[in-house]
Parts: sequence; C-alpha cells; structure tokens
Amino acid sequence: MHIIRRPRAEDAAAIHELSAACDVAALGVSDTTLGDIEEVLAEPKLDLDQDAWLAHDADGRLLAWAWAVGPGDSDLVEIEVSVRPGVDGLAERLWPVVLERARELARERGHDTATVDVVAYRADETKRALAKKYGFEPSTSFSRMRIDFDGPVEPPAEPPGLTLHTGLSDEVRREAHRVQQEGFADHYGFVPSDYDLWFERRQQQSANDWSQLILARIDGRPAAMVHGNDQFVIDQQCGYVATLAVLPEFRGRGLGKLLLRRAFAADAARGRKGTILHVDSNNVTPALGLYESAGMRPVLTIDVWRRKI
Repeated sequence: MHIIRRPRAEDAAAIHELSAACDVAALGVSDTTLGDIEEVLAEPKLDLDQDAWLAHDADGRLLAWAWAVGPGDSDLVEIEVSVRPGVDGLAERLWPVVLERARELARERGHDTATVDVVAYRADETKRALAKKYGFEPSTSFSRMRIDFDGPVEPPAEPPGLTLHTGLSDEVRREAHRVQQEGFADHYGFVPSDYDLWFERRQQQSANDWSQLILARIDGRPAAMVHGNDQFVIDQQCGYVATLAVLPEFRGRGLGKLLLRRAFAADAARGRKGTILHVDSNNVTPALGLYESAGMRPVLTIDVWRRKI
C-alpha cells in the first residue's frame, strides 16, 4: 500500500535520505546534500500543495518524491520523479501525474503546449529508461568540471580599467543580475527572471554567499560577473561557480578566465580542496575550452531529456 501526500519543509531530511539512496544506486556515492533538497522545497515557483508529491509505505518509510515547476512565464516545465531503488509500481503511478501537472502549469501560463525537462545522470540507466518510456529524448548534457588545489592559488593580475565589486550592495547585485540575464539569454533552457525573483531564489539558498558574487566593470561599465556558493563544501570540500557570465560586447577579452581564476584563488584561500562548475555541451560560447584551459577536467555527465506535451 502506497500513501500519497504533499511534502512540507520539515520533510527535507527524509527526502534527502531517499535522494541519497537513489544516487548511490546510480553512481555508487551520494551526490545530493540536504541543502539541495531545502532549496527545491523553498523554490518560489513551486507550490507544495499542487506541484509536489511524497509516497510512503504503510510504516511511514518514504518511497518516492516527485514535483513539477515552471521556473518562469515560458512553456518550460522542469520535473523530477525519484523512487527508492527496488520499489515497484510507483514510478508508473507518479510519472503520468507529474506530466499532467506539467501540462496544467503551461496552460496556466497561457501556452497550448509544455516543454518538459527531466534531468538524469548519464550512469542512471533506470531513470534514462523511464524518460524514454514516457516519450522523452536526450536534449543536451552538462559536464561537471573540477579543479583540485595542492596549495595557495595566485590570483590573476587585473588589467587597467578593470574594477571588481562584491555583491554585498543592492546596486552591485542588480548590475550582476542584468549581466547574468543578458549573458545567458541565448543559452539552452534559459528562462528570464526579474531581479526580485532572482534575488529571492538566492536569498533562500543556504549555500548562498553574496560575498562570493563578483561584478567586473570595465571603465565603470558592468561587463562580467561570477557567483560562487557553498553547495559542494559539505560533501566534497569544494567551492562552486554557480554562474559565470560575460556580456556579448565584452567577450574575447579574457574576462571569463580572469574571474574563473579569481574564484579558484578565493576557494583555495578558504581552505577548499578545489572548485566545481557545470557547463552545457551546447553552450553558445566556447566555455568548455575555457574551463579546460584553466585546468579543469570533466568528472560527471548529466543529461537533460525533453518532451513536448
């Protein structure tokens, strides 16, 4: 007997244990932190009373969790269905429910169809098979890149005209938000968000640290930004570059590599073992080459599967 109910913030620890079990089955290690789960539960666009589900057995053990969220006003809907390894029948029960909610979310935003994305580790054969079963096809992939440090890292020299500013002021954060929105406008799956939503999402993340947001100005003009956080500190003792963006008019000047190397130096100074980031294989800029030239290497592949409904 499976008992379906809606999740609450206090369910984070149980959901984390379930997610870790799924990770171990696919990867051999857990790749999910409690903070990751808390971030999903606090997502401003996720209505826990309509968009998320938990499934328990009769003894109260969590067997599955699922959700659907439209991150913006476009027809894009992101979904997740996680079922404890060895449990039969729940995936087939939850996938149709989540897909129907994805369809409803798109309609609520005025769209006739929904573009639905689900993420799966390349090594997770079970989830990949389910995505294929429900009509999804591989759309893009993300490589997790990592660099390890064996001591202090020298920060790069700053060229004339460049000034760097931390995200501790509202002015800097607003300019960094504009750089991020314009810099990512042509990227896969990008959904525009206004400043208030962008700020709220990051403010609710336990891993967020505004001092790790750096805005680069060239002759006083916003040109590039990097935003690091503590997402991978607990489990891997690494810093994380969540966002690195350069405005199109300032590309080709080495700003991306400069900010990246500055993030390396800052993480090493904090005593971290390395720095991690994710890069889209379909990135419209030569980002992968940039990261490899800075000494990073791929350590994990994550695929995005997509379906139109």
